[in-house]
Amino acid sequence: MSLDANVRQRLNQALAVVDEHGTAGSRLVDDATRLYARIGHFATMKLVAEGIDMDALELACFALQLQARRVKSLPTGRPGRTSLKERAEESAELLLGTDIGADEQLLDRTTRILHEMPHRSPMLDEAKLLADAVNLDDFGITGLVQQVIQATRQGDGLTAMADNLQKREQYGYWEARLKDGFHFEPVRQIARKRLDNARHAAMLLAAEMKEDGA
Repeated sequence: MSLDANVRQRLNQALAVVDEHGTAGSRLVDDATRLYARIGHFATMKLVAEGIDMDALELACFALQLQARRVKSLPTGRPGRTSLKERAEESAELLLGTDIGADEQLLDRTTRILHEMPHRSPMLDEAKLLADAVNLDDFGITGLVQQVIQATRQGDGLTAMADNLQKREQYGYWEARLKDGFHFEPVRQIARKRLDNARHAAMLLAAEMKEDGA
């Protein structure tokens, strides 16, 4: 099964503008497609029983990108990070408020997945799969690129990013994420391998900046 072609077309149109400044691009559609492909890969790993609702999961991946267009600002006016719970709740709200032509049952199933996703022990297997797919995005070279995008939106550069990477290592950020961020051990192992890649890239970045005298 897959989403109705008309629904997907409307979603693509809704995500054609990637931010609140009217910037056009394929980033959000690409991210939704990539996230859904990751869940499809998880499905082949037999992490859960067969019969998961792939249509609702695909729609949830697109809904998360509706939220990604909106930048949460801190009191300083700088963009801030959004918690997984806030992201999920806002995504569900935006999905229901966007005319995509999906039937009510599909919307109900999708919003339930989104609302359950941040829970420590979701009832739905679909919510567990979505949570692990979203959390895996923070790891590896993929995660580094996401950090670059976030840093750019905040007006930060390489120095701030290198400092942030160092602080995360010092304070055990990644070990805590590995411990609490995944429902399925095979996904946790993927994250651990990707973290090794990111740490290697961070080491090379630090070495180049030291070479420059930064």
